[in-house]
Amino acid sequence: MIEIDGSQKSGSGTIVRFAVGLAALLNQELHLTNIRARRKKPGLRPQHLKAIQALSELCQGTLEGGRVGAAEIRFKPGGRVQGGHFEWDIGTAGSTTLLAMTLLPVAIFARDKVHLRIGGGLFQDFAPSAHHMQFVLFPFLHRMGISATLTIVRPGYVPRGEGIIELEVAPVTGKIRPVGLVSQGQVTGIEGIALSSHLKERKVSGRMADACAQVLQSKGYHPRIETVYDTTALQRGAALTVFAMTTTGCIIGADRAGQPGRTSEAIGRYVAESLLEDLATGATVDRHLADQLIFYAALADGTSEYRIPQLTEHVESNLWLAESILGARTETKGNLITIHGIGYWPGGG
Repeated sequence: MIEIDGSQKSGSGTIVRFAVGLAALLNQELHLTNIRARRKKPGLRPQHLKAIQALSELCQGTLEGGRVGAAEIRFKPGGRVQGGHFEWDIGTAGSTTLLAMTLLPVAIFARDKVHLRIGGGLFQDFAPSAHHMQFVLFPFLHRMGISATLTIVRPGYVPRGEGIIELEVAPVTGKIRPVGLVSQGQVTGIEGIALSSHLKERKVSGRMADACAQVLQSKGYHPRIETVYDTTALQRGAALTVFAMTTTGCIIGADRAGQPGRTSEAIGRYVAESLLEDLATGATVDRHLADQLIFYAALADGTSEYRIPQLTEHVESNLWLAESILGARTETKGNLITIHGIGYWPGGG
């Protein structure tokens, strides 16, 4: 049995989601204690419970202690995922992308294609942006031999959510390839998408794009940002995502969601400045990809190296989980992360 103390490192919901996900991948029983013990509201929150319930359904596992506020759970996987169609509705503006990212490492090793349809929020603070997943994470994973696509069926924002994403995940053919990106290279172009729903009369998409472009142009860049005015969402909302491509193959992104009191211009400036900050560090991945890549690199067949903008709690937590559960060896030297992958391939199950 895998024993994990959920109060270690960041002590966050990240440990809950990925401890259960990695246990499902290894088909080993997990005992998770002290869940979010140091948080203001300790124990499982609704979004964490939904994630582990979805994982349990995906792999036909069993869950003990699965209730809001629980400080301890036991999870027993049911074997290798067979594939198929799965649907979940978070029921709030809870992040659809966080749920998708919890499921993805398990889904890529299914016996057959997996189709996921998830309802909830797509764009909010403190969660991956659906556009970042589409244009930064998934193209990067494709180089590692992972085939996953994300389609936005309907945007969803805080506070209502009610957005929908769909993911198509193909089984990995062979083992995951490691990634080697130690040099950022030169920026060859910056692209992006400025999305707003039911806000065309206020020109929100255009204003976000213009404000972002002005900051980037002042540094010598000439971004191409597509403006989209959506009418399908069930409430007003906005989000801006940009990403830079480089001569060495880096994709470095930045994003920001709208919220009441946050102007279009403030969003545009924030996104541009965030991108410039990450580029200035010489990083080969952005602040979001820095921790998102860790588990895939740990599962890969070989050694991965990449430079991060800074060492965060999420990075430290994910490295710790990769070592504790997967047995991968990891090293950090300055902003260079080295991960010696375990060459994972699923057994029978």
